[in-house]
Amino acid sequence: MKRTISVTVNGKVRRESVEPRLLLVHFLRDVLRLTGTHVGCDTSQCGACTVSMNGLAVKSCTILAVQADGAEITTIEGLARDGALHPIQAAFREHHGLQCGFCTPGMIMAAKQLLERYPAPTIEQIRDQLDGNICRCTGYHGIIKAIEAAARAMAEKGQAPTTGS
Repeated sequence: MKRTISVTVNGKVRRESVEPRLLLVHFLRDVLRLTGTHVGCDTSQCGACTVSMNGLAVKSCTILAVQADGAEITTIEGLARDGALHPIQAAFREHHGLQCGFCTPGMIMAAKQLLERYPAPTIEQIRDQLDGNICRCTGYHGIIKAIEAAARAMAEKGQAPTTGS
């Protein structure tokens, strides 16, 4: 029996009827057609499906869409504003924080929460906070450099990490 849920995704209220067993990642990708959130492992190991739900980075493959009823969700598509990349996105591009790009949306969403917790993170904090996200291509060097650069750029602009521009 389907259930109607209401979620705010990237600032837009969405009401949809869903099966109770539908995972949030599949709701985002298949129902809302927001395909930036990737399905990597379906076991919560890789972090490719990371999104922000009510301000916290969560693995959307571990949450049912019905559990997100009433939640505010931000996906990778919701970070850029007015055609400008979010500073974290720009730093990943500039500092080669990606190779194949499959893990990148989840890494960026995890990095957003990381920078909210630690606006000037140490390398150890970055490594610790990204522990639940796996990259099979880069060796993490570019990812760490990108997060450090994003932290500096955001601090220089006096920008809080929670903003979208």
